[in-house]
Amino acid sequence: MGVEIELKFQVPPGRLAALTRALATRTAERLDLRAAYVDTPDGHLKRARLAWRVRREGPHWVQTLKGPGDGLVQRLEHEVRCAPVPEGAVPTADAALHAGTDAGRLLARALAGAPPVQVVYGTEIRRLRRMMRHGGARIELALDQGEVVAGDRRAPVCELEMELLDGPLDALLSLARTWAQRYALVLDPATKSERAQWLIDGAATRPVVRGAEPALRRGLSVDAARAAMVAAALAHGLPNAAALTAGVAVPDHVHQLRVAMRRLRSVLRALGPVDPARDQALQALFARLGGRRDADVMQDTLAPAWAAAEAAGWPRPMTESVADTAAEALVASAVTALWLDLLALTVPTAPAAGAAWDGVVLGRLRRWRRTARRLAADWDGLDTAQRHRLRKQLKRLRYLLEFAAPLLPARRLRAELAHLRPLQEILGHWNDLSVARAHLAAWPQPTPAVVFSAGWLARAAEAAEAECRRAVKRWRATNDGLRGADLRG
Repeated sequence: MGVEIELKFQVPPGRLAALTRALATRTAERLDLRAAYVDTPDGHLKRARLAWRVRREGPHWVQTLKGPGDGLVQRLEHEVRCAPVPEGAVPTADAALHAGTDAGRLLARALAGAPPVQVVYGTEIRRLRRMMRHGGARIELALDQGEVVAGDRRAPVCELEMELLDGPLDALLSLARTWAQRYALVLDPATKSERAQWLIDGAATRPVVRGAEPALRRGLSVDAARAAMVAAALAHGLPNAAALTAGVAVPDHVHQLRVAMRRLRSVLRALGPVDPARDQALQALFARLGGRRDADVMQDTLAPAWAAAEAAGWPRPMTESVADTAAEALVASAVTALWLDLLALTVPTAPAAGAAWDGVVLGRLRRWRRTARRLAADWDGLDTAQRHRLRKQLKRLRYLLEFAAPLLPARRLRAELAHLRPLQEILGHWNDLSVARAHLAAWPQPTPAVVFSAGWLARAAEAAEAECRRAVKRWRATNDGLRGADLRG
């Protein structure tokens, strides 16, 4: 045993009774699980992304070490039964029990020179467990209800875990699709140890997750490279989506989820596979999230205009609240099915077979760059829709450039991105101002504050457009920035 393959779902209260009935078959088990998680006082294991616990499971104590995996469904895991201890005692975590395993080597490295470990948090869980066979696989379904405990702080747990014990991943995903639709389950990758850490940190909400580049190298097959890129995009997006569905999101969760989805869509556009239904579903979800994002941006963009109007003596008008449908969209069964379909792409079917990704990606970058440069050549002549198209094309180009870093000369890539990123930022600012101006132009009653703010935004947009013109010119002047990678403009 070295890798755990598992999916986690939040269970809506209205479906809990039905799910419990489905799991409580004649062969199901009910277990009381009490776990103590240990770490050094200064968090060596947390920084190494390790979770180390001892847990009572029925009459036995089991010691488990979990380590980093792909951030989605796979984690390193080593589990061993502890020696018996007197009733009422808790075994001391023993690193020697994990010696010779991949997770154990990470633990030894994290503990080298560190102070002794101590209990930092725990869990108190009632588990209903059922074994199933599905599609040639053996799968454990575990409904966990209870709490994570950190000092005097507690947080509830009500989740369904589906663990693949043996057999193909496709079987796990297939069963997950069926049960997610039947019981309105919502995919949530957060572990119990992560939830406890949020309690320790006193976080009012979940941390915002930002993107990280996957480990890629030259010569990978398109299938393997796409799997790594899709996994990186989902590891970026799914935790932020879970913050929204849990009702604890801040604007940056929405922004980062949309960035992750743009990265994902860029990969699928560049490398396939072609799937119109999937791409349409992604586009529809992205648009729903856009309503929440636009409301957040609108508030930030209009705030200085309203403030200027108030300073001039005109109080801002009352604004109508806008219905937020982002969380509603994300808890839909169709969206959970979409995430599961995308997770299937993270396991390459033939990692060493087929064409290398190098030529495919570089060819796509070359075409996207030419298209963007052609559009940018006539900035002043572009209407709003064409400028929006340019923004989208530049985003695709940037995200694919970042994924393709192993294929490109580092110095030339840095030079290209050094012009591309600020160009995107000023185009985004100009677009935000344009949206805000259109919003004020449609205001039902043009009060003095609205008229004043519209003029304030018009002046800001004029300055932003001038900066856009300069940024476009600077970027187009870098026509040799990636010459060494056959990306000449």
